[in-house]
Amino acid sequence: MEDILAITFLFGGGALFLISISPVGRAIADRIRQRGSAVAGDEVTRLREGQLAVFEEVERLREEVAELHEQVDFAERMLARDRDERLLPGGEDGTQGS
Repeated sequence: MEDILAITFLFGGGALFLISISPVGRAIADRIRQRGSAVAGDEVTRLREGQLAVFEEVERLREEVAELHEQVDFAERMLARDRDERLLPGGEDGTQGS
């Protein structure tokens, strides 16, 4: 029984090796590679789409931060103006300068 098993592995392995180096084996290998590259291509496309979505989100957030910065600047100017008016003679607190 062991002899038959050894002969089967020997001839089967040799046959697989010869098929793998033949044009048929190369065609099968090329087809497997193309299928793998198609899957990899789909994965790359999906990753690029995700990357673009992240870039768009970051750009939107930058615009929002810029708007908030402008609003804070405006609020600071209003507070500073109110403070300056109170400190100046004839301001809202009713005091007159000397």
